[in-house]
Amino acid sequence: MPLNPVEFSKRICRLRSQFSGLEITAILLLDMKNIRYLTGFAGSDGALYITQKEVALLVDGRYLTQANTSTHGIKICEYQDKVEGMASVLSDTGSTIIGFESQIMSVDTHSKLKKKLKGVTLKPLADKIRLLRAIKDSQEVIWLKKAAEISYRALFSIEEMIRPGIEERDIAVELETKLKKFGAEDISFTTIVASGPNSALPHAKPGSRQLEKGDFVMIDYGAVVEGYHSDETCMFVLGQASDKQRKIYDLVKRAHDDALCEMKAGVPCNRIDDIARSCIERSGFGAYFPHATGHGVGLDIHEAPRLSKQSNDILVAGMVVTLEPGIYISDIWGVRIEDTVLIKENGCEVLTEMSKDLRILS
Repeated sequence: MPLNPVEFSKRICRLRSQFSGLEITAILLLDMKNIRYLTGFAGSDGALYITQKEVALLVDGRYLTQANTSTHGIKICEYQDKVEGMASVLSDTGSTIIGFESQIMSVDTHSKLKKKLKGVTLKPLADKIRLLRAIKDSQEVIWLKKAAEISYRALFSIEEMIRPGIEERDIAVELETKLKKFGAEDISFTTIVASGPNSALPHAKPGSRQLEKGDFVMIDYGAVVEGYHSDETCMFVLGQASDKQRKIYDLVKRAHDDALCEMKAGVPCNRIDDIARSCIERSGFGAYFPHATGHGVGLDIHEAPRLSKQSNDILVAGMVVTLEPGIYISDIWGVRIEDTVLIKENGCEVLTEMSKDLRILS
């Protein structure tokens, strides 16, 4: 279901309200996820130019029809050469200080634009608009919940496959097929199925290793619905769990649950990371938790805010973030427990549906 055009207008108005604080008179956007968020246009190339008075979406001929049918109330400009097209539109509005996403625009594009725009300052915004999409509205939450539901159904439907003798990549292929069968428009990222020592690699790729009795099996996966991603990591043990496997799993689960209890509006993101990390460090495994505790998720699989010790972000009601502490013991196995969580004023709601209790498959 497409978003009401009024909602896109509200989003653009919120961005315009930041112009004064950013000390700009207009903004040029090249991040296609930001462009989709602000206009509804879901093509793979283009540019969006916003002043206080007008909005112009710039596309080449491949996307002209799509741009006209998927957007409302904005000017559509076709270009043959992207830099020439941007320079022409930017010159026509008379804006003198134009902000841009410095993490997206290439040095080459910046250099060419600067030469063509006389009397115009191109101001890098760095991460000053990185929270643009961080707070989700009700429709975005519906799509995120639907993606999580599809993910749950898909994994549940192939659980019988997770047995000794099957290759990791066979599970990944079947899971991705089920995700699309149950309604996903795409997978969130390349599915991770990692067994035994491979599970000690946080971003392992599924390969030809055959699952064995006693393995930890890590499955990190997700579905995309209307552009919105789910993200979840589930763990299984084949046969019987050893005492050490239970100990490590329980430790990661405790770190996950302790952090989850503190997730609500107003809490610093680095506080959530500290709660999970301290739990693991107190048990002597801090060196085996090498990544951040979580990240925002939405139109991108990784977006603002970031739940890490270096983060200065604050949780706000409507943010959707992952919570994913882990312990990885090289050449033995690893454990990561991940849910996607909606932040509320006085707590949170877990959107991912698979139980995070230790799952033993006999």
